[in-house]
Amino acid sequence: MGAVSLTFDDGMQSQLTVAVPLLNEYLFKGTFYLSGLEGENYRERLKLWEPIADVGHEIGNHSLSHTCSCNFSEEPRSKGLENMTLNDIRNDITVADKRIKEIIPNGSRTFAYPCYQTGVGRGTNKRSYVPVVAEMFVAGRGWGEYGFANSLLTCDLAELWGWSAERMSLFEMTGLAAKAALKGKWAIFTFHGINEGHLSVSEHDLRGLLEFLSENRGKIWVAPVVEVAEYIIKERKRLGITY
Repeated sequence: MGAVSLTFDDGMQSQLTVAVPLLNEYLFKGTFYLSGLEGENYRERLKLWEPIADVGHEIGNHSLSHTCSCNFSEEPRSKGLENMTLNDIRNDITVADKRIKEIIPNGSRTFAYPCYQTGVGRGTNKRSYVPVVAEMFVAGRGWGEYGFANSLLTCDLAELWGWSAERMSLFEMTGLAAKAALKGKWAIFTFHGINEGHLSVSEHDLRGLLEFLSENRGKIWVAPVVEVAEYIIKERKRLGITY
């Protein structure tokens, strides 16, 4: 049996109003990666997600400031990954971790790389911050090759492969989930807005994916990232795999 994790980035309003009710309707649990937790109102924002966590959905860490490459801003001195150090990114993630756990004690157990980018610095000074994530979290979700899911025995839990669902049709999503299940692999889908924003997936397509997964219970295990990652860790220990 393969696994599927449904992940949602940035804590968008449509996730609260559309995605969570749909997941609950089909009795599935998702992973919601929250970012943008700067400022004094972070508690108010996190309080919205407290009841979501209480019913079993995972609330993950997507960094404090959602910092991505300077290349997006075209401003050389912008607060971008190229202008950050490993200490800078560690501090950013740590503050987000503390703020999430202040409101949701069982949250912030896995991480999603903002913009799927995993390095800080530039050129010969560029450094991966995957080791930072590996130290702090059970798992980290990154970017993956289209059509290739995670191998339960060989994937790097600190940099899991994920697929951007907004670029897929319903048939692509169901096909990829089925392919992963047949091969005993772990498919991770990334969603942002549902009928909202520039990385949107329609409510119709999300419902269609959930309907497909519901029809294939017993063949496809649908679970939050942290749950599948912890299962893999136990299996690797049982098999004597030490990485």
